[in-house]
Amino acid sequence: MTEPTSSSLSATPALRRIAIAGASGRMGHMLIEAVRNAPDCRLAGALDIAGSEAIGADAAAFLGFTSGVPIVADLRTGLADAQVLIDFTRPEGTLAHLAICRELGVQAVIGTTGFSDAQKAEIAEIAKDVAIMLAPNMSVGVNVAFKLLEMAAKAMATGYDIEIIEAHHRHKVDAPSGTALKMGEVIADALGRDLKDCAVYAREGITGERDPSTIGFSAIRGGDIVGDHTVLFAGIGERIEITHKSSSRVTYAQGALRAVRFLAGQKSGLFDMYDVLGLR
Repeated sequence: MTEPTSSSLSATPALRRIAIAGASGRMGHMLIEAVRNAPDCRLAGALDIAGSEAIGADAAAFLGFTSGVPIVADLRTGLADAQVLIDFTRPEGTLAHLAICRELGVQAVIGTTGFSDAQKAEIAEIAKDVAIMLAPNMSVGVNVAFKLLEMAAKAMATGYDIEIIEAHHRHKVDAPSGTALKMGEVIADALGRDLKDCAVYAREGITGERDPSTIGFSAIRGGDIVGDHTVLFAGIGERIEITHKSSSRVTYAQGALRAVRFLAGQKSGLFDMYDVLGLR
């Protein structure tokens, strides 16, 4: 990730004009409400896919409030008055949005998960021209948990088996979650390993004994679980569990607004929540 510039420590502009992608979805609604309640932010655009029943409706209608911002499918129209886009959609859509952000000079806060390595490289290339904050989870608590996992992995580098268990709602389309994968990356980096070489994503049948150098993943999908993540360090005679549980998407929305404020001091570069929270 890019080092923050000294200007990031300067006063944040009084008002940030924000566009929301996926404006009619659950996370989109949460973000619109958060922007409306933030005194230093203003809703400046709302995007949804062509053919959505929400196209043309006021973006804040679900709140019983008229924002004057219609939900549109045309990206240039939706981003025309925005300084920054918040996007929690899907990889292909996010990349299409970022191409227009680059063209218009609009910054981006990206919470989308499921990017391939090639797509991540494309985002890094776009970040050479506009500032982007990319994170699989924008919860402050989750990012503190990442730091704790780094410390725990270094202290328990030998003699402990590592398993990551995550649970999400029935509508989530990718597995493991982006947050679980990030946890695995943090741990693998702390141990001097490459997650691609040591991750185990499925077990079935006669698997043989567990390889102590691996990091295991388990994914649960059901109901309306917002997001639970547990990392288990299992040794002989003891185990340590580091757990984060989300009961509301509001934590992601508030983290996204912190990222919006951080980007006010950046002209270009690719950042993450460690940069936003000063945990680097």
